[in-house]
Amino acid sequence: MSSLDFAALAARLVAWHAAHQRVLPWRAASAGARAAYPVWISEIMLQQTRVETVESYFQRWMERFPTVEALAAADLQEVLKAWEGLGYYARARNLHQAAQEIVARYGGVLPADRKALLALPGIGEYTVGAILSIAYNQPEPILDGNVKRVLARLCDIEEPINTPAVLRRLWGLARALVEAAPTGAAGACNEALMELGATICTPQNPRCLLCPLVDACRAAAKGTQRARPVMPPRKQMPHYDVAAGVIWAGEPYRSQLLLAQRPPQGMLGGLWEFPGGKLEASDADLPACLRREIAEELGITIEVGDRLTTVRHAYTHFRITLHAFHARHIAGAPQAIGCQDWRWVDVDELTVFPLPVTDQKIVAALQATAKASSAARETG
Repeated sequence: MSSLDFAALAARLVAWHAAHQRVLPWRAASAGARAAYPVWISEIMLQQTRVETVESYFQRWMERFPTVEALAAADLQEVLKAWEGLGYYARARNLHQAAQEIVARYGGVLPADRKALLALPGIGEYTVGAILSIAYNQPEPILDGNVKRVLARLCDIEEPINTPAVLRRLWGLARALVEAAPTGAAGACNEALMELGATICTPQNPRCLLCPLVDACRAAAKGTQRARPVMPPRKQMPHYDVAAGVIWAGEPYRSQLLLAQRPPQGMLGGLWEFPGGKLEASDADLPACLRREIAEELGITIEVGDRLTTVRHAYTHFRITLHAFHARHIAGAPQAIGCQDWRWVDVDELTVFPLPVTDQKIVAALQATAKASSAARETG
């Protein structure tokens, strides 16, 4: 680390960023408290999500929740609906809870203090560094995937990037760079590192000849840039078959159907879904699995009908094949046994509820089938 001229590297990064930064909606706010809220929202959205996807979500979010106070006052279901499709819904729940704490404890202004920020739900070291450097111009480091890649190549780090020793080294490098940035340019230095990783020092085929740090990059000098960073071996992802029920109160498409709300904590917490669950070894088949899951979750008996659609989806640590079946309510009053809540709804009400991506695809299949049936009746 000592052989690198951090002041020179930081100055190059800042100059490069001034000339080449992308125009992004969250960069429109001025520095200080006014910028802290959009910086916070954008950085949480950008975690594990592409910039191209986040842009439209961010703009809609800021129109609906333009201030911390507006977010804090909103109903959680409305917040989850605004987040629908971004995934990792704990991020949205944490934003809502943190906004309420910021209003209650800090008058609606994100604190410019590391300890205070880290005490808020969903804010970790990376987000703290982004808020403090970009909004408040404090020399605090950031370390996302793009920055890790840039620094691992800059120093030609040969060890796997996820080991504790390497992570400590990367944090040290990031801090050394931002602390060496020109006066008033801590945020610009950090944004430049992220921008460089996103647009030049990309995972595949890095454009080294366009990089402002190329003459200092050890991986470029050795020709090892495509082998850096060293990634840990991928684990095989487990796969599960899941059955979901589109449960009608009476005749399909002419009666209400049943939605269940997931518990507030845990995966997809607070979202609504077509109830069901994972196929177990004891289940004879998918319909048997669905009958068992509905009895355990809602305490009712159903008759399973035709398959509506099949949805394949990958989460972070596992994959599923979701088999959605039409079903009819036979007996029992629904109870929130294995769910947070339940509700009978009309088909045209489905878009009001925040739904996981898989269930949105079930809704699309329902709408397509209803449209086809209506057309067949008209021509018949």
